[in-house]
Amino acid sequence: MATVPYPYRLKDAKDWMKICLERKKKKDPESISFSIVIDGEVVGGVGFNKMAKNHKAEIGYWLGRKHWGKGIMPEVVKIVTDYGFKKLKLKRICGFVYSFNLPSMRVLEKNGYKLEGILKKDIKKGGKLFDKHVYAKVIN
Repeated sequence: MATVPYPYRLKDAKDWMKICLERKKKKDPESISFSIVIDGEVVGGVGFNKMAKNHKAEIGYWLGRKHWGKGIMPEVVKIVTDYGFKKLKLKRICGFVYSFNLPSMRVLEKNGYKLEGILKKDIKKGGKLFDKHVYAKVIN
C-alpha cells in the first residue's frame, strides 16, 4: 500500500482500473488483482504482484474500514493463497506489512505465513520512514 495515493480520488480509481484491464490481456502477467465484493459493493481488493511464473509472487490486500474485524480478510487471503499455489503453481508467496499494522500481520499468520525478517526504515510514505515485516509461505 506504500504506492497508493492519499487521498484516493475517483481519478486514481479509474487509472487503477485501466492498469488492471491491460494486465488482464497479457499471457503471463506480472500481477493479478481481484476485487472483494459484498452486496454488490467493492469493499476491498487482493492480488499478486511481482509474479515469476511457476515460482513466486508478493501478495497485497486492503479492506474498507467498516468491514474490519469480521474475519473477511483471513478467508480472502486463504482463498487467494490457495489459488496461487494450486492454479498458478507458485512455490513462494510473500507479504510485506508495516510494523504498526498488527491486524495485517495476524491475517498472514492465520494463513500459515511465517515472519522471515524486519527491514528497518524500508518504506517511505508521507515523508516518514517505516519498518517493513516480511512474511512468506512456501510449499515443496
